[in-house]
Amino acid sequence: MTLKAILLGFNGTLIDTEPLHRALMTALMADQGLPLRSGEYEGWCLGRSDREALTNLWAGRRQWLHPALLDKLVNLKAQRYRQALTSQDPLPLFPDAADFLFRLRLEQFKLALVTRGQRWEVDWVLEQSQWHPYFAALVTGEDIEQGKPDPEGYGLAIDRLNAAYPHLQLQPQHCLAVEDTHAGFEAAHQAGLAVVGVAHTLPLHLVQRRVEWGVDRLVDLEIDRVKATFALQDLGTMSRAVVPPHQ
Repeated sequence: MTLKAILLGFNGTLIDTEPLHRALMTALMADQGLPLRSGEYEGWCLGRSDREALTNLWAGRRQWLHPALLDKLVNLKAQRYRQALTSQDPLPLFPDAADFLFRLRLEQFKLALVTRGQRWEVDWVLEQSQWHPYFAALVTGEDIEQGKPDPEGYGLAIDRLNAAYPHLQLQPQHCLAVEDTHAGFEAAHQAGLAVVGVAHTLPLHLVQRRVEWGVDRLVDLEIDRVKATFALQDLGTMSRAVVPPHQ
């Protein structure tokens, strides 16, 4: 088979917003008299939408979260996040993300973003970074009903790439996902994609257990090696590989 398209996560994959999300969620929970406990953010929030994260946090405390309060907290978190992100200069882009995207474009892969983030955020970051031309399709939170680990976003991204480039006749087995959390890994795998896990959010040894290729940094991914594996093997026989951390 031939590798034709690469579908990437956004927060935590291309831009380092996870510390900001963690700080805002920590403050939000403290305001409610429910300070985050050890492991809760990692277990119930990483890679998930604010609505899902808050629902998980309340359920973990065995408390009922009134829908009106949930809406209020989601909106408050979104307002604080927008204010904080748009005031950051420079943007917290991962240092090697621009080089990585440029390499993928040189290889003539079709690229798509798959994120539960909002469209304003994606458009604003892509405009500021001048990355818009790299992406042939965008899937954001407004486009999907279920966030990761549900595979809906990945399926929609493939549909949009096929609509833009029908001659490619893309199937999941022609695509590679690049993600940084367990929720992202699971979503891509459920959609039928092989996955590169980048150790931006989780330690490499945890990443490598869940994906076909684990890398310490985006630029550590050996594209030629991945292409060769796609050319020679079916997804079901791909062995999980780890690229040694950068020295």
